[in-house]
Amino acid sequence: MRVAIAGAGAVGRSIARELLRSDHEVMLIEKQLGHVDATAVPQAIWVHGDACELSLLETARLETYEVVIAATGDDKANLVLSLLGKTEFGVRRVVARVNDPRNEWLFDDSWGVDVAVSTPRILASLVEEAVSVGDLVQLMTLRQGQANLVEITLPNDTPLAGKAVRKMTLPRDVALVTILRGGRVIVPQPDDPIEGGDELLFVASPDVEDQLREIFGLIKH
Repeated sequence: MRVAIAGAGAVGRSIARELLRSDHEVMLIEKQLGHVDATAVPQAIWVHGDACELSLLETARLETYEVVIAATGDDKANLVLSLLGKTEFGVRRVVARVNDPRNEWLFDDSWGVDVAVSTPRILASLVEEAVSVGDLVQLMTLRQGQANLVEITLPNDTPLAGKAVRKMTLPRDVALVTILRGGRVIVPQPDDPIEGGDELLFVASPDVEDQLREIFGLIKH
């Protein structure tokens, strides 16, 4: 797969190295000349220029790339590149970095963004996930906000303990993806029992998250 990354700072370079290890082709676009260092990621194609400039993207032949990652430290630049990548070059998948969580509402399909990654939000979610028992925690937004990856850690005294997975009546647009139990990752089968302390990972539409809370008794009346 061919991946274009805008922003060759610490984040962009780290992404590039990971993708190259998986045998993808990577192009790094960097505006600041001081950040252009081909020896840092020698397997990548390096382009010096402004990723928001249409002419530069045309010269770089962005239309030949399947994925664009807007990873600069400037939210405005990431939005502009996302829009250009999707509308002008028909890039199949656009991933954009959100630097300021207050701007997260902008990063949707109207700006060409398929997946928005907010590092502050992810870190906050991981902290919540680590300490929250008996609550629903959003870990990640998927498909332009149409679904979320959410986690529920069951209390040890959950009334669901001992019941089979098939006994859970889940709302429409919710899927139980996995159960984390101690050091185990369990792909849930209908007859698998639920235990106190289990971490349940769901993919769910935002519209039904309150229904999930109701099912697991997380809404206090």
